Amino acid sequence: MPVNKPVTQSSRRIAGSRLLARWLLGAEWRSHPARAIVAIATIALGVALGYAVQLINSAAFNEFSAAAKSLSGEADLQVRGAQPHFDESWYPRLATEAGVALASPVLDLDVTVPGQSAALKVLGIDVFRASRITPELIGVPSAQRPLDTLSDDAIFLSPAAQQWLHAAPGEHVALRSGTSTVQFRVAGGIVRTRPGQRIAVMDIAAAQWRFGLEGKLSRVDLQLERGVDRDRFKRELQERLGSQLVVAETRDDESRTDRLSRAYRINMNVLALVALFTGAFLVFSTQALAVVRRRAQFAMLRVLGFTRGQLLRQILMEGALLGVIGSVLGLALGYALSSVALRFFGSDLGGGYFPGVQPHVGFEPVASAVFLALGVGVSVLGSLVPALEAARARPAAALKAGSEEGALARLATPWPALACLAVAGILALLPPLFDVPILGYLAVALLLIGGIALMPRCTAIVFTALSRRRTKRRTRATTTLALARLANAPGQASIAMGGVLSSFALIVAMAIMVASFRVSVDEWLTHLLSADLYVRVAPNGDTGGLSPDEQAALAATPGVKNAAFTRTSHLTLDPARPAVALLARDIDAADPGALMQMTGPVLPPSTLNDGETPIWVSEAMVDLYQYRLGQRLRLSIGASGGTFVVAGIWRDYVRQTGAIQLRLADYRRLTGDTGATDVAVTIKRGASVESVIASLRKLPFGTAMEFAQPGDIRARTLTIFDRSFAVTYLLEAVAIVIGLFGVAATFSAQTLARAREFGMLRHVGVTRRQVLVILAAEGGMLTALGIAVGFILGWAISLVLVFVVNPQSFHWSMSMHIPWSVLSTVALVMLISSCATAVVAGRKAVSIDAVRAVKEDW
Repeated sequence: MPVNKPVTQSSRRIAGSRLLARWLLGAEWRSHPARAIVAIATIALGVALGYAVQLINSAAFNEFSAAAKSLSGEADLQVRGAQPHFDESWYPRLATEAGVALASPVLDLDVTVPGQSAALKVLGIDVFRASRITPELIGVPSAQRPLDTLSDDAIFLSPAAQQWLHAAPGEHVALRSGTSTVQFRVAGGIVRTRPGQRIAVMDIAAAQWRFGLEGKLSRVDLQLERGVDRDRFKRELQERLGSQLVVAETRDDESRTDRLSRAYRINMNVLALVALFTGAFLVFSTQALAVVRRRAQFAMLRVLGFTRGQLLRQILMEGALLGVIGSVLGLALGYALSSVALRFFGSDLGGGYFPGVQPHVGFEPVASAVFLALGVGVSVLGSLVPALEAARARPAAALKAGSEEGALARLATPWPALACLAVAGILALLPPLFDVPILGYLAVALLLIGGIALMPRCTAIVFTALSRRRTKRRTRATTTLALARLANAPGQASIAMGGVLSSFALIVAMAIMVASFRVSVDEWLTHLLSADLYVRVAPNGDTGGLSPDEQAALAATPGVKNAAFTRTSHLTLDPARPAVALLARDIDAADPGALMQMTGPVLPPSTLNDGETPIWVSEAMVDLYQYRLGQRLRLSIGASGGTFVVAGIWRDYVRQTGAIQLRLADYRRLTGDTGATDVAVTIKRGASVESVIASLRKLPFGTAMEFAQPGDIRARTLTIFDRSFAVTYLLEAVAIVIGLFGVAATFSAQTLARAREFGMLRHVGVTRRQVLVILAAEGGMLTALGIAVGFILGWAISLVLVFVVNPQSFHWSMSMHIPWSVLSTVALVMLISSCATAVVAGRKAVSIDAVRAVKEDW
């Protein structure tokens, strides 16, 4: 027979406590469902945005890394040149190194495709060697032509490349070599590639011949013998090879990809979490006002035996439940948003870091748990201060009417806020951690928290002073009553304005940062684009270029006064970092500022010793490689390298991984490379740009050149800038909407909670219209103060963003610019919205019977 266990008194007490907790929660949500729905919606939206950005970036990064890894196959190590190509005489030496089981030479090219906006990656391989190291990259010829893998006109395309170029097997594709167009026959597909990966493979000897790189290699893939210590072998081989070659691993490719996109990915996640932060404040506002309104209820529960711990758990449980529901909904919404974004907008989110991949969203347990914990955590934290206040309140005092402001008295203590602001100032001065401005973001968060925490004290000081000043003058009764209310209840007023303050401060900070960046880029372009016409042979890729004879023909074209040629290349300084751009131009060492926007003093040519070559480095080189003005160093430029001196530091908004400029004559002397990739053309007086372009098109190689005027380049660059910041604008707009929702919910809650106050005013003869005027005045004055303080706080945050976060993230500096018209418009909209919200919420409160409202006090 079953035995019925006796129900103990403790079990009854626990069951009763749970029943009471559910009853209290249900009663609160039934009475005020709108506030709970708004709080849940804001948490859900904040979690959804952050989770969606995380899923998109993670999927794109993982797919891009997998695609890069597939190019390495089973190789243990890769030997690359410090420059894009090195002499193939290194190959037999590497193949015969002790401990090397197999070596496979590779020529890796980004080939310009006429009529396309992107380059095609072409791999020249030794099919016999590559079949053992990178078997997935072998071309699959037709059964009728099995030797096409060795043919000099055959090329094999991945499925994504065939679709992109609209070229099926048997058809031809045109690729750019120098200024010539070379036709290749599509001989088939590739064994296996990643979805969306656009690559082509061909015989390495044919690739060297067709693209004018006889005797050159890009890398040698090494497979080590069993039992060889890879790390030790790598270290010893690097010592033997010197600085001309770089020994890398597959994980170095992943590290390069990670470093290239890390700052962008983290910035996107932080911007998405701004919405979650605003939602956390809304939870705090909702819970704080609910605790104030239910102060007498909680006091009665305490009188009836409810302990402080039970009350504390009750309020925290209510906040946690808001967070759980909002976070679960946010995870589902974020997954849906990420799927839609990847399907219709691609994986870049405006950053352009993951081209040529087709990632698919997958469920990520760790990320899901993190964002679930974040949503619940911010909800609990938002409820913590109101919960502690409710638990500390004395029941006898809390049962009395009019004690609501006393419950918020602790908020007026300025010391925690000042401590937050002081710590934020210290963190803003510290260097980044792991090349990421983590401390800068913490400084921004502390500035926001400190600014919001100072609102009660600011409100009390400002409105007390205004109230005293109005008392000495004859003013309207509605204005006097509004000022008296704000001066004597700063705690509740501050909660109402916290939403305005936080949202407007973020608007100001982001608007100043984006405007500063945009104006700085515009000024940089104006300084940089000093020629009348710009000519480029390889708008993408690295196989296009002008020979010396073609350069001479271009410079002798009628109407051309001067043609300044540029040779663009790359230099690998660290295998774990992306390559540094190497720009060779006609630079006047005595006045480098004529071509570059210098950020400080420059070394005059007289300070250089014999045999030293001046170089000018971008700001990123200072942050990433610790280059300093006047520093002397060795660089592997050319066969023998040389001693180089940092003669100046310039601003570059294109290459966040670093760039080095040197004189074209020095580059040609060191490398023997006489080609050119870009030309800046100055037109003779009296000649038109259109006539010069027409003459250049008549040259034998005229069809290989693309022309752009400074205005076109500037407009196109700013368009790309705006597109890159499209997600930033979207996230900022979402944060604004959430902030306005918070203002509306807070005003509504406060107005309804003041029904007894309005009833008393009605008793003494104040009309409904006058009560609404009082509410509008309160809303307008509170919002005006919130906007004023929010502007100061946002300006302080923008200082951190402009002078700390951006330089540490992208390694370039900018000047500050404030978009007054945009901020004025937003401030006016928020002011009108707050006043309208106060009036709309007040109409319901003043409609309650005045006598019944006052009786609630008796």
